[in-house]
Amino acid sequence: MHESILIVEDNVSEAEIYQDFLQQKGFHVEVAHDGDEGIAKLNDSFFDVVVTDLAMPKVSGLKVLEHVVEHSPETICIILTGFGSIKSAVEAIKLGAYDYLTKPISLEELLLTIQKALETRRLRRENEYLRRKLWQEWGYGEIIGKSAPMRRVFALIEKVADTDSTVLILGESGTGKELVARAIHAASDRREGPFIPVNCGAIPEELLESELFGHEKGAFTGAIKTRIGRFELAHGGTIFLDEIAEMSPKLQVKLLRVLQEKTFERVGGTRAIKVDIRVIAATNKDLEKEVREGRFREDLYYRLNVIPIRLPSLRERVEDIPLLVEHFLARFSHRKKREIKGITKEALECLMRHDWPGNVRELENVIERMVILSNGDYLTLEDVPEYILGKTGPTFTPYVQEFDIPEEGIHLPSLVAEFEKSLILKALEKTGWVKNRAAKLLHINRTTLIEKMKKQKITTPKHP
Repeated sequence: MHESILIVEDNVSEAEIYQDFLQQKGFHVEVAHDGDEGIAKLNDSFFDVVVTDLAMPKVSGLKVLEHVVEHSPETICIILTGFGSIKSAVEAIKLGAYDYLTKPISLEELLLTIQKALETRRLRRENEYLRRKLWQEWGYGEIIGKSAPMRRVFALIEKVADTDSTVLILGESGTGKELVARAIHAASDRREGPFIPVNCGAIPEELLESELFGHEKGAFTGAIKTRIGRFELAHGGTIFLDEIAEMSPKLQVKLLRVLQEKTFERVGGTRAIKVDIRVIAATNKDLEKEVREGRFREDLYYRLNVIPIRLPSLRERVEDIPLLVEHFLARFSHRKKREIKGITKEALECLMRHDWPGNVRELENVIERMVILSNGDYLTLEDVPEYILGKTGPTFTPYVQEFDIPEEGIHLPSLVAEFEKSLILKALEKTGWVKNRAAKLLHINRTTLIEKMKKQKITTPKHP
């Protein structure tokens, strides 16, 4: 299928020259001799490219451009202008034109501009397609991942979404517990209802009860009017109780009643209020340990732990880091109005070796910082924060200084392989030949370690 081009040019001879030349190059070309005719043709048919003169009587090229931008945003618009109208041509670029050419126009330059514009659009469409595909395959709402642990999380979300069972989300800080709660709500029959998040650890204990259950007028000093709490606001939807382990024993009792009977009283009230809600709770603490040590009610724990979902740390899903980096890079490049095209292999490998104690939230903050401070088109090692470089980029300067290169030279690949083998052996010996632990010491995946062991012909001793 040939791309279609519309020439909007009031100079008939020039329009014919453009048409003949572009048709010879394999394009389907139509001509309009004024802006009105051009807009009429655009209303009747789709064109891949519009090449329009800027200065035309009655309806100008700017009007044609405005019509293209509003009604056919996939169409590329190229402006033709005289030397004295360059300022207007620059204004056209701001309005959405791809480029402008100054008359007299070289036909080869016109062809090159059209080809570049079509290639730019093709790449944009391809990138959009790949992003959609990536989202469909490796994302669930705002959660992104392709690793086995994340696929298990996605499967659980699918299974539990349409039930009203209480869900307990477990995981370290920064792993995305609220995102999972929102995904469950969005995939459930309650999606049209409210999603009410409450951070139980961020609200002082003396205020949390009123925040959750509301209060009646005069219930305490300062209660000048009746206030509706978060449980009432969540009626017909989902309430998300984050950092549930921080809740006081008194509130734990009241929450247990809500879970059992779906009723509660406001602070200072006596009337039982019935609510239709789903409860999703989350914590970064070991609730079983909290129960054993008497800080959390056992009966409440079992009520909350109907369907547990454990979120893996970023250390357990290293293969997801490139996907997350791409996602955050696109987000912050757009937000900060930066044209960052990507990240270098070295910088990405450095990020993949980091422990990420703050998990996905820490990675997100790091990428935002790198985007803001970067001076180039790509994020590089120079943009990686020093605290990450310090942990993940060990220097081998002492080894180099101690080694003297002889006159006859060295065979670098052999020496590198030998050095790699010695480090692998030291890591295995230090960890009692437990490959998972050795891989962590070397900051590589277990599968990578096994591949290197095979390549170096390192076998596990029978009696390590």
